[in-house]
Amino acid sequence: GSMNVRMGFASQDVPFNIPHCIARHKNDAPKLSVRDQRLNCRAGSTHNAERERAYDIIASMLKIPFLGEVSPSENQPLPPKMGRLDGLSAQQNKDDSILTWTDVMDKSIKTSTSIERSVNSDADEDPSQSTSDDGNKPNSEENKYKEMIFGEDALKIPHSAPYCLGRPIRRGHFNISQNYSLHQVLEDLRTIWNWMLTEKLHINPKDRHLYSAILVLGETFDNREMKEMLSIVLCDLGFSTAVVHQEALAAAFGNGLSTACVVNIGAQVTQVVCVEDGVALPHTALALPYGGDDISRCLLWVQQRHRTWPNFKTDPMKKPIDMLMLNKIKEGYSQIRSGSYDAVSVVHSYEHEKSVGHQKTRLSALSVPPMGLLYPRLLIPEEFPPPPRPWFQDCDDMLEDTWQTNDGLSGNGGLGAWDSYQMLPTRVKKFDNIGLVEAIVSSVLSTGRVDLQRKLFCSIQLVGGAASTTGLAPVLEQRVLNTIPSNQPVEKVEVLQSRRNPLFIPWKGGVILGVLDTTRDAWIHREDWIKNGVHVGSGRKYKDSYFLQSQLMCYYNS
Repeated sequence: GSMNVRMGFASQDVPFNIPHCIARHKNDAPKLSVRDQRLNCRAGSTHNAERERAYDIIASMLKIPFLGEVSPSENQPLPPKMGRLDGLSAQQNKDDSILTWTDVMDKSIKTSTSIERSVNSDADEDPSQSTSDDGNKPNSEENKYKEMIFGEDALKIPHSAPYCLGRPIRRGHFNISQNYSLHQVLEDLRTIWNWMLTEKLHINPKDRHLYSAILVLGETFDNREMKEMLSIVLCDLGFSTAVVHQEALAAAFGNGLSTACVVNIGAQVTQVVCVEDGVALPHTALALPYGGDDISRCLLWVQQRHRTWPNFKTDPMKKPIDMLMLNKIKEGYSQIRSGSYDAVSVVHSYEHEKSVGHQKTRLSALSVPPMGLLYPRLLIPEEFPPPPRPWFQDCDDMLEDTWQTNDGLSGNGGLGAWDSYQMLPTRVKKFDNIGLVEAIVSSVLSTGRVDLQRKLFCSIQLVGGAASTTGLAPVLEQRVLNTIPSNQPVEKVEVLQSRRNPLFIPWKGGVILGVLDTTRDAWIHREDWIKNGVHVGSGRKYKDSYFLQSQLMCYYNS
């Protein structure tokens, strides 16, 4: 995913959940830098006005004071009816602990004898003599920067450390820019995944040919991106076979469903896809360019407008550790409910590396930020420059003639992966300004069948981190029911309760899909992929984008 990568053995209950990033030491870097090349954060006067209007609409619905009304001072005593720490749902994890800076130094203690031995490695030495010498010669401590730092540790690197932080995936796509090349994105992906396999799962490279890999991908990835990730899994990481499954489909199976409207609220992208009888319907797929990270930044904006945030230079766009702190606050305190809802929390300042300041403060209007999913104008996503134009040309397809598969599917190899850089792949429709309610209604109604629509409206499934927000499900039920056109014979809307943590449902569904696929027809063998992507004996071209889209991203019940 854009923010985290989840990896584990199929036998595990939950996977390892690691931030999808890597920091590399740079000798020429004076301080911590980030490869993300944001054009700006759209917070001009026009967008601020839209944001304030969206806030007032939400305030009217939740029956809380409007933004223009006078807010109490941060020093004013807490009102007696204010929600406190013990008044929150037990489902939410309240964590006010401080985030500690990552130690970027790789300290190794060497004795003089060991240093001399490393120089004269070919010389024969008496082990007993070497041991006795160790106590007679002084030790030397060698300090040097760690070459690479992964996961959450990479997000907690001090500002003055000479590192470059890279996030290979951004907003559901490869994070390609003029300063972040495709080669570097793929190298970072390979390095991160290889580190997780080695350090977390303890699978040595020489043993990976004994394993098969299930790759669960979101609907936003285009065909070339899927092929590049498959090449990493099969060619670079050395798995014997691999299969790709659609995240929405895996989410449905992970919750024990064959038909559902899957709403996947990720960190940076929200996806809505309808699944019928174990098949994801491509014409129902919608992608919304906002998610949990935007809610966290909106929480900061709301507190600053209410003047309840301490006088700290909190900047989640420039300081990754600030985003970690905001995410913890959001997960611990945000919920949707009518009426004023405030709470008390400890806010930390990571301005200075040697000392981390903190202040106990009141958080106001905590119901507003998650409502940004319904009113996206409240959320101001950051903007990124489009990838270089040559990236959108799929070389494998351009070299292919029009082909015919054994399933009767045909395609033209001369078509590019994307029609224009402003749009996502044609199989996924992207909307910037529609809310989650409108997206669900549009996706379900696009099926065109009344019986299926009724079933889908009663089988809405929320997955992703923000899906655990208290109060989100009943609000969606009510708002979706009120938004359905009156000429549609739908009387009931229901958001189903998840059987397990919504964060890990798609991962568990990928495991289930791998078990159900007993014939293994969709699995790709490493040797076949390396040899121009041709499956021996079938005539199917694995590397052809159209075959990938039709074969790998759909699961058909036998």
